[in-house]
Amino acid sequence: MSEYDSYVSPLSKRYASREMQYLFSQEKKFRTWRKLWIALAETEKELGLNITDEQIAELKAHQDDINYKDAEERERVVRHDVMSHVYAYGLQCPKAKGIIHLGATSCYVGDNTDIIIMKEALELVRSKLVGVIDLLAKFADAYKDLPTLAYTHYQPAQPTTVGKRATLWINEFMMDLDDLEYVFSTLKLLGCKGTTGTQASFRELFGGDDDKIDQIDPKIAEKMGFSGCYPVSGQTYSRKVDSRVLNVLAGIAQSAHKMATDIRLLQHAKEIEEPFEKSQIGSSAMAYKRNPMRSERICSLSRYVICDALNPAITSSVQWFERTLDDSANKRISIAEGFLAIDGILDLCLNITDGLKVYPKVIEKHLREELPFMATENIMMDAVKAGGDRQEAHERIRELSMQAGRRVKEEGKPNNLLELIAADPMFHLDAEKLEKSMDPKKYVGRAPRQVEVYLRDIVQPRLQKYAGSVVEQADIEV
Repeated sequence: MSEYDSYVSPLSKRYASREMQYLFSQEKKFRTWRKLWIALAETEKELGLNITDEQIAELKAHQDDINYKDAEERERVVRHDVMSHVYAYGLQCPKAKGIIHLGATSCYVGDNTDIIIMKEALELVRSKLVGVIDLLAKFADAYKDLPTLAYTHYQPAQPTTVGKRATLWINEFMMDLDDLEYVFSTLKLLGCKGTTGTQASFRELFGGDDDKIDQIDPKIAEKMGFSGCYPVSGQTYSRKVDSRVLNVLAGIAQSAHKMATDIRLLQHAKEIEEPFEKSQIGSSAMAYKRNPMRSERICSLSRYVICDALNPAITSSVQWFERTLDDSANKRISIAEGFLAIDGILDLCLNITDGLKVYPKVIEKHLREELPFMATENIMMDAVKAGGDRQEAHERIRELSMQAGRRVKEEGKPNNLLELIAADPMFHLDAEKLEKSMDPKKYVGRAPRQVEVYLRDIVQPRLQKYAGSVVEQADIEV
């Protein structure tokens, strides 16, 4: 069979990076199994079992040259992946054959490997997430002073700035970074606790010496680069761990979806545009089109990740007693694909935020079309200062605003509210004075200052923590 006559996941073929694909590869898994077997043998030797330096040296010598064919042939016979690899490892290490996997159950390698891979995958996700925040921070700073029409209910509202809007995207990604850091900091290994979590096999191996058995998990954790192991478990680590990890990914997907949706809407208005390659085709029929394909892909993949978070949540809730095996098939798919999908999403976010195109003239045009309505409060105050009555001015402005609005919507003509106000003797304001009130920067409030303070006091100190480990951009194929 070839890739053309069998299913190939788009996550590996089109979306996820090579780095993330490797983390969930068979090679990564089985190499980690062997590292765990070595850690177990070393620990047992250190605690007094009859294991020699020669046996451990033999295990280390064949740590990475895995004899896959032997393992696959054995699995066809015994129908058990872990025991097949124990057998294959033993063929390469005849002197150490008898002490491989000593006292352990399958979840010792399976579950500990899953935790190790998820932790490394979260590190990659974190580096890309920080990269997105970094690029958005530069964008927000560059456009902190550029006024733009803001929206509530997707209806024109008081203006903001392009940079201030970007801080809304940043802030949600910062919340995701907080969640990621917390879950990352709580990840622990399962350790080596046996078939029901009681370490009964080790009581037999160590003759009931609880002091030595107490040292097994801490020693294995240290050898594998972890701060510790979960204090209690059944045969597996709690599947709630998987749910917590996928919830972090789903949170990132929510933030990415929101940002990409805003970009899609702004691209429709021709105010902001995602990168568009020189030879890129937007439509097979309409050659002029510049579709926001990458933002749309972010939304598409994000919906998948958001929904995928239900898998470990449900799996966690239906585990029976010390373990069941109905988690396995679902877990193989949902965890790996959740990470592959969020990896693709973040690569797209990196690509887009590194090349967002802003069109200030279009932004100004749209803002000025609505600005007369938003300037009416200031105009009313000026009328009162000139001796007018506030309530009468309010009612008259309301009437003129409705008149101008009908002209725009029913006749398709430009907004003439300022002309109507200038012609009304109540306001004692001429066209020149009114035009001076049309400076968009007068209506953005503290937006530029908010951007400056937020980036300086919140974002930049956080980014400095990750200096040297940030992914800043990603080249992707459309």
